[in-house]
Amino acid sequence: MKKIALAVSGLMLAATVAMAANDPIATRKALMDANGAAAGVSAAMLKGDLDYNPAVAKSAIMTLRAVSHSYGTFFPEGSDKGDTKASPKIWSDHAGFEAELAKFQADADAAAKAAGKDGPADLDAFKAAVTPVFNHCKTCHQDYRLK
Repeated sequence: MKKIALAVSGLMLAATVAMAANDPIATRKALMDANGAAAGVSAAMLKGDLDYNPAVAKSAIMTLRAVSHSYGTFFPEGSDKGDTKASPKIWSDHAGFEAELAKFQADADAAAKAAGKDGPADLDAFKAAVTPVFNHCKTCHQDYRLK
């Protein structure tokens, strides 16, 4: 069951990104939708609205990790125009944006490592693993996303 949940999550992310690959704005939105879904299920477990499940927790962490490693490639010149919430600061302070992405990737990698083969052992371990990742979401949205 755990392997099926991880496989389905990975396939959904890959299919979504593949469909939007020719449109960087659509791809960014699809990746953020995947991040949002992972954050939503994570928050539900952290708040106690959803029973903790290590396989679901690992799937959320792995989705966050996959997004962290692919998201930054979808900001080519000219993709600041159109239906996007990406701030022009991404292009004017690209080094700062890249630094924030690197921190996001490092924390997502650490969360994946902490999750181990079967997912975090308990809710406390899950919280310790994902909290640094979500802190980057907040910082990046504050600095590099239009309101």
